[in-house]
Amino acid sequence: MPNDPLLQPFKLKHLTLRNRLMTSSHEPAYPEDGMPKGRYRAYHVERAKAGLALTMTAGSAAVAQDSPPVFNNILAYKDEVVRWMKELTDECHEHGAAVMIQLTHLGRRTRWDKADWLPVVAPTHVREPAHRAFPKLIEDWDIARIRTDFADAAERMKAAGVDGVEFESFGHLLSQFWSPMSNHLTNEYGGSLENRMRFSLEVLAAVRERVGPDFILGVRYVADELSSAGYDKEEGMRISHALKNSGLIDFLNISRGHIETDAGLTDNIPIMGMASAPHLNAAGDVRAATRFPVFHATRIQDVATARFAVESGKVDMIGMTRAHMADPHIMRKIREKREHDIRPCVGANYCLDRIYQGAMALCIHNPSTGREETLPHDIPKAAAKKKVVVVGAGPGGLEAARVAAERGHDVVVFEAASKAGGQILLTAQSPRRREMMGIIDWRVAQCEARGVTIHYNSWATREMVEAQKPDAVIIATGGLPSTNVLSEGNDLVVSAWDIISGDVKPGSNVLIYDDAGDHAGLQAAEIIAKAGGKVEIMTRDRAFAPEVMAMNLVPYMRELQKRNVNFTVTFLLEAVKRSGNELLALIGSDYGGIAREQRHDQIVVNHGTLPSDDLYFELKRHSANRGAVNYQKLINGRPQDAKASGGSGFELYRIGDAVAARNTHAAIYDANRLVRLI
Repeated sequence: MPNDPLLQPFKLKHLTLRNRLMTSSHEPAYPEDGMPKGRYRAYHVERAKAGLALTMTAGSAAVAQDSPPVFNNILAYKDEVVRWMKELTDECHEHGAAVMIQLTHLGRRTRWDKADWLPVVAPTHVREPAHRAFPKLIEDWDIARIRTDFADAAERMKAAGVDGVEFESFGHLLSQFWSPMSNHLTNEYGGSLENRMRFSLEVLAAVRERVGPDFILGVRYVADELSSAGYDKEEGMRISHALKNSGLIDFLNISRGHIETDAGLTDNIPIMGMASAPHLNAAGDVRAATRFPVFHATRIQDVATARFAVESGKVDMIGMTRAHMADPHIMRKIREKREHDIRPCVGANYCLDRIYQGAMALCIHNPSTGREETLPHDIPKAAAKKKVVVVGAGPGGLEAARVAAERGHDVVVFEAASKAGGQILLTAQSPRRREMMGIIDWRVAQCEARGVTIHYNSWATREMVEAQKPDAVIIATGGLPSTNVLSEGNDLVVSAWDIISGDVKPGSNVLIYDDAGDHAGLQAAEIIAKAGGKVEIMTRDRAFAPEVMAMNLVPYMRELQKRNVNFTVTFLLEAVKRSGNELLALIGSDYGGIAREQRHDQIVVNHGTLPSDDLYFELKRHSANRGAVNYQKLINGRPQDAKASGGSGFELYRIGDAVAARNTHAAIYDANRLVRLI
């Protein structure tokens, strides 16, 4: 057998897993009508084809109608799920991967106004802060009903041919019974740990009776809630032994923490700037104490860490879940000794933050994830070699260059700065967001390996572009900050970029008017606050920084709150005037009836960007397609007809913020789906 610990098989009961790499259960929110249909199946099959040992689906599939998904989960309480899970399982099996599914009842971690409008149930009347529903105190008939729901759902999964079922038990109903913070019962299901575990053991017994002794069952739970209101490491170890000693399960999947708040969830599933593998030692402690199969997955974003986790004996199976969203072919590249080609997970958490806003999971820099049916991960070779010129080496421009090179084209990039990165160079000024440079570094390396020529310190002109005799030109010049939003005093304000770049020194009494709601506003606020300035962040929106989203907001809030930064919503900065040595901010409201003044020594405006598009418009009239894009062909994955506009010469396209202010994923998606057809 190969010496690599990750390539060793692992036998779990009757099931032999071909290596030690897995994706833990997670819900990318791809189901259609609550079923894992084409998009969902293609997502998991892609990772199975690449050699993954175990793909765990759902995070988590709902077992009962009073556990309505708060995002688009699989509905395991419907009989029709069997057909769709069988199709997914069979296809993954064809490629040698095992399939498991995670089942749950959400308890209070949902809302009553979803699906069938049934009351939320929990062993407490206290609502979960994240989802805000006040639960009904669970009754004896609820317990009996939900026990049966779990057994029914597990039986459906066995009928679908899955290799095993994992039960989610942190933050959801099973562990809501375990935790003193969420179990306020005074009957046989409350009080002592034995009583608090009673319901879960009854559920496991009911499931085991239904599916038989050979079907694989496991539990994912936290070994320590890391909360004064919850259970601690000592009680967590007692839970671990009780689960093993029950004889009802076959593996433990270990994490730590609590998830009833955004802050708790972010500590449980850390993002960029936070520790890697923060719960791995806890998993190792449980494995050492119980001598029982242990799975684990929490911010294992690189192969070296995964390899260490297995080699050191801390776990039997290691999950690289978000890493497989960034690159589904990790195991293939390990086997082919191409670990340097693995697209890195940078911890941007665009995937999870989108889910918690009710959208599908997407990787910030792999546009094919979740789009496997229409945008394959592998780039097809072109029928004929062309000359492609890309202007701009930000994330969009580098993706365009990479994809064009993968197609077999001759590619030249012009970049005005001394190094690649575009706006990512700016956001990476924050130590907490330096991992974003992985998006750039990986693409630069991929381009260099494929012979792409990048000219730095080169401000591209029409003459320079045309001298290359291009067949296609991609304008990826990005944008520059827009602060011209006031009725008066636009010349008196500075941009968030000015603060982040260090071009402007932070003031001592600063108003940040954040009309874009993205990272730049909060990054500027953090810089000013750390420099000792008094900061107020104002927005006309109902909530501040909506583009940053929940889990990415947590580190900002921890820093800004302790520095007494104030947040003001639903107010509008209308104008700024000079008043002696101060600036006078004139404040209004979209709701009307407000006119007030505030004095500051610095006013920062964050209002997105305006396209840097001069070169595009200069080239437009000389291009074959006049810069036009046939959107229907783009959406359907068909090549553009460059001659449809009646011009001659090269094809011309622009992408990313050179079109309009959007985000990193949009720029990369623009580049990928357009250039793969050139």
